[in-house]
Amino acid sequence: MTVRRLLIALCLLCMTSVVHANSYEASLSSARLGDTRQLVNLLNRGIDPDTIDAQGNTLLLIAAREGHVQTVRAILQYRVNVSHRNLAGDSALMLATLGGHRAVVDALLEAGADLDHDGWTPLIYAAFQGHLDLVEKFIRRGADVHALAPNQSNALMFAARNGHIQVVRRLLQTDIDLYHQNDRGFTAETWALANGNTDIAALIEQERQRRRPIRLEIN
Repeated sequence: MTVRRLLIALCLLCMTSVVHANSYEASLSSARLGDTRQLVNLLNRGIDPDTIDAQGNTLLLIAAREGHVQTVRAILQYRVNVSHRNLAGDSALMLATLGGHRAVVDALLEAGADLDHDGWTPLIYAAFQGHLDLVEKFIRRGADVHALAPNQSNALMFAARNGHIQVVRRLLQTDIDLYHQNDRGFTAETWALANGNTDIAALIEQERQRRRPIRLEIN
């Protein structure tokens, strides 16, 4: 190869790298801003639909986190990994739940997003934030109410801690463990009391009394 051809080849390689880098940044920006048209154009030109950023967020996670339902629906057409979790352990469904983006949650559920896995779960996030409708939706879809966050707290415990009484009422209708303790030794009832949520603590104690087996004394 002559020096001239070598220089041309190197120039073309550099140009290709620059174009790829620009497309990569543009795809992340499009997902973040909800620019569906530009993102679809980039995907059709060959950008990997499971492209990730430095935090392990895919295009789907980014769009879901921002609540861009049209962009989410567009990305889902490219057979992406709908249950991918970023470096923090969050999935697109979890981030949509945390932000209260109901339409995005529905789109992800229809696409088969996982409800149950290790660590934080969509149900725990919904309970933490007090999103009663999402708690109801996840329970009806079979979410595991016994799932535990990394600090060993369940959904009831977070709802009790944060004062979400309607969520607590709904979770008390399940067989969730009322006596479970997290890594700080709190139960749902004692965590509620520690945060001044005495009405919630009273509800939990009432349910504990209701569940307590009746002992019959035989004379």
